Amino acid sequence: MSDLLWQKPGVTVDAQIQRFLAGDDVVLDREFFLHDITASTAHAQGLQRVGILSGDELVGLERELAALADDFRAGAFVLDERFEDGHSAIEARLTERLGDAGRKIHTGRSRNDQVLVATRLWLKEKLARVAALSRDTAKVALDRAAAERGLPIPGYTHVQRAVVSSAGMWWAGWAEAFIDDAVRANDTLALVDCNPLGTAAGYGVNLALDRDHTTAALGFARMQVSPVYAQLSRGKFELAALEALGSATLDLRRIAWDLSLFTSAEFGFVALPPQYTTGSSIMPNKRNPDVIELMRATHASVAAARTEIEQLLSLPSGYHRDLQASKGAIFHGFGRGLAALELLPALLANLEWREDRLRAAIDAGMYATDVAVEAAIAGVPFREAYRAAAAASDTAAQGRTPEASLAARTSPGAAADLRLDALQARWEAL
Repeated sequence: MSDLLWQKPGVTVDAQIQRFLAGDDVVLDREFFLHDITASTAHAQGLQRVGILSGDELVGLERELAALADDFRAGAFVLDERFEDGHSAIEARLTERLGDAGRKIHTGRSRNDQVLVATRLWLKEKLARVAALSRDTAKVALDRAAAERGLPIPGYTHVQRAVVSSAGMWWAGWAEAFIDDAVRANDTLALVDCNPLGTAAGYGVNLALDRDHTTAALGFARMQVSPVYAQLSRGKFELAALEALGSATLDLRRIAWDLSLFTSAEFGFVALPPQYTTGSSIMPNKRNPDVIELMRATHASVAAARTEIEQLLSLPSGYHRDLQASKGAIFHGFGRGLAALELLPALLANLEWREDRLRAAIDAGMYATDVAVEAAIAGVPFREAYRAAAAASDTAAQGRTPEASLAARTSPGAAADLRLDALQARWEAL
């Protein structure tokens, strides 16, 4: 490992203690390294604007930072145990190539400042992806709701057959859910879209840093003004981002549960494309819906990451090394969550309903609610209508069809009035 910036003369660094302090920073910082380079470039520009760097020094730093990014992408530069973390690796490379100009890059910064801005840029990127995937998923659901609005399917409450429903209603529910997930991701992106670069360890520095320039250069919507709040927001913003992701993975978990049931032999309502199933390692007669089962499991990782960060935040104000642990939480939470969401739009676009099984599952009792409501419309008090319909539920299907039941479901949003135009307008506004 290269010399540590903070190492004091006459003090020997204990290797075991240093391994504990470094933890998995080097491994995790590979995820944030390119963002750190981007922020370091903006910081170098800011240093030149306040006279710390000459014009020629800035040109050299920009050139070498771009080269480092290219080498990292190509695998020619590896972030490994030679370095304490990604930030020290950047400084070591610049010092090697540029000498004193490279040593100046850390002026007016702390390592905490570096990881804070790098992870902030990373969170913006990931939240934009959550929003985009939620939007894509909502579009698939909207299109299928329109195309299959009249297809009858059983409607369940308490995992018991309840009423006649439709594929249109099922799809419209997921469309609205993922529209909301996209809205929440975008709203959270707006919350975190503020620049902490230049706040150092939470108290500013003795330089009139051009933070307006770095805010614009890094594409932030605004500057995070208070250095103290920059520290208070660390963990808080990560938690908000995971909650936005969790909104989508919660819906993913519930849709995966539906598909787990609907693809079972006992239901048999849905056929999945073969690439979404795997063969059993011991039972030659079956295919397993492993993809949707692992989708169902994904929210657990997001929830675990959220809990980990929440427990880190029992701290007083100011910077604390504990907060470094938030890097692993967001890496694992978003890594698992986005991987599952990436697969969802194509899965939903390609699943097939088995209409014969759907119709066979609609029994006489599922019309009992229609009978009770019709009697209430005719003037019978609902409690009496309910009791009469319950008593005659075995014969409630006489003279009725699923299509007629759906056509009579005229409350806004129900099968006969899906209001897909309203959902489409919300989707287009995303």
